[in-house]
Amino acid sequence: MKLAIVGGGSTYTPELIDGFARLRDTLPIAELVLVDPAADRLELIAGLARRIFARQGHGARVTTATEVAAGVQGADAVLLQLRVGGQAARNEDETWPLECGCVGQETTGAGGLAKALRTVPVVLEIAEQVRLANPDAWIVDFTNPVGIVTRALQTAGHKAVGLCNVAIGFQRKFAAHLGVDPELVRLDHVGLNHLTWERGVTLLDAAGAAGGREVLPELLDGFGEQIAADLHLPLPVIRRLGVVPSYYLRYFYQHDLVVEELRAKGSRAAEVAEIERQLLEMYADPTLDTKPDLLGKRGGAFYSEAAVQLISALLGTGGATGVQVVNTRNDGILPFLPDDAVIEVPAEVGPDGVRPLPQRPVEPLYAGLIAGVTAYEQLALEAALKGGRERVFDALLAHPLVGQLELADRLTDRLLAHNRTHLSWA
Repeated sequence: MKLAIVGGGSTYTPELIDGFARLRDTLPIAELVLVDPAADRLELIAGLARRIFARQGHGARVTTATEVAAGVQGADAVLLQLRVGGQAARNEDETWPLECGCVGQETTGAGGLAKALRTVPVVLEIAEQVRLANPDAWIVDFTNPVGIVTRALQTAGHKAVGLCNVAIGFQRKFAAHLGVDPELVRLDHVGLNHLTWERGVTLLDAAGAAGGREVLPELLDGFGEQIAADLHLPLPVIRRLGVVPSYYLRYFYQHDLVVEELRAKGSRAAEVAEIERQLLEMYADPTLDTKPDLLGKRGGAFYSEAAVQLISALLGTGGATGVQVVNTRNDGILPFLPDDAVIEVPAEVGPDGVRPLPQRPVEPLYAGLIAGVTAYEQLALEAALKGGRERVFDALLAHPLVGQLELADRLTDRLLAHNRTHLSWA
């Protein structure tokens, strides 16, 4: 089996390598190609990858490529993990919205729109090269904003699915609270990427049989304080709702408070840039053959496990079809959304594709926000594909965190001013 990682020069790549090495029986990789235009950084990451594989007795060959077409040739699956503009662009996404009193965040609000505008054209160009070189390959998108990027890929007819680590993070934390194997925990997870709620948690029996019992009330009663602390949301609100929101919901539920907090501290991008600098120094050590503990502060916990589960199911190396939370086409699962919207729900995943599982009706408190953000995502995709100040303005006006004429106008000006080098039409 051959896998390719586009964006393989990322400091995050060793997290994936570690998961591939540990879970080689589930995903038997013969060759891993790291693809990145930054040749010096690429070789640094590839050297560490080879040492990690060797330490764990994995026989996979690690190769590199600076051109996508060459790197994806013959690959069974292609993983996309890009950051167009790097941490410098992320730092701007997290700062200029604050000038207008809005959340500065790389996937949510105006900053998230800026990232989508920069990213979608690049990803589609890469995907077209994948299709030309190897049309049977699956494209697994980790690149944020995952929902918009996956919708762009699927709308263009690519064999693509999106993946986020929020769901597997909840699964692992809930399992730890309950003292059980994470594979025995199933989530009633519904919404859009970075806009989801856990409406239920099912604990399967030891054999993983169908059925099981609902344990979300038990989790909230016994571990509510820890859960609320992780989310930075008030425990009474979580208990009254009887659901566990994604931590991204705080940007909506406590927007003004979050803006005050963000103004009082440095950007996350600056923090990550310093972590990356230290990681690159560590990676250059020829004796290093494990992922450093510092990598855990980079973010993306459990991504490698989620990636292995998804790819093994898609390629049929993991046995039976599995159920996993993914980002995929709606097709009537949430009837209040367009069929071509991309939703984040549990799905059956196998060699014949991804089939989202039926969902019980979504409560109005959540459905309204899901519908509003879906409308924004549709307009954001149109702006990314076609360009134009008016389309950017429309997307911001539609966003639930903006929604005002003067505010959308100011944000549009700032977005364009900070992203002209990345937007050919600006």
